[in-house]
Amino acid sequence: MTRTIRVLLADDQDLVRGGLAALLALEDDLDVVAQVGRGDEVLAAVREHRPDVALIDIEMPGADGIDVTRQITSALLGCRCLIVTTFGRPGYLRRAMDAGASGFVVKDTPSDRLAQMVRQVAAGQHVLDPQLAADSLAGGIDPLTERERDVLRAAAAGGSIRAIAETVHLSPGTVRNHLSSAIGKTDTQNRYEAARAAQQRGWL
Repeated sequence: MTRTIRVLLADDQDLVRGGLAALLALEDDLDVVAQVGRGDEVLAAVREHRPDVALIDIEMPGADGIDVTRQITSALLGCRCLIVTTFGRPGYLRRAMDAGASGFVVKDTPSDRLAQMVRQVAAGQHVLDPQLAADSLAGGIDPLTERERDVLRAAAAGGSIRAIAETVHLSPGTVRNHLSSAIGKTDTQNRYEAARAAQQRGWL
């Protein structure tokens, strides 16, 4: 008898989440046991429903999917994470795998292929969108430090150096140093361009 794989869906778009649930429900061996729409609800839902595989979007309110993946893998709950996202950025793939994800695919993956990926992840395998994997290798490693990422995230919201410094709890001089370094690493002209470039590459 085929083992039923318990699946949790985490996506902030009701239509996408419902569509995924309907598609996976067509598979005899897959059972969607929970659906959540916020990143900060996922860990509790995993603890409650004990899924084998969690399909997780990246951009959600409350907490992003990469942080959620790190929480789940750190909690050792026996749930493997498969990132399913609209944002197929090479930097996201690298960060997701570093966080402990077992796979990374984009949302336009055919439903039969997605179902097979869920089975592979449940079996302990790793699955990656092949084009994203190739792009990630070609794109190089994220050169930013964690502090530089913090400063760029604050810079993306606008505001003065002093406002950024207050947000990240650093001195204005230290913020300027981090921004200067990040601008150099992203080969851009100013902090706004650096933040945008880092976001586009999936580094933030």
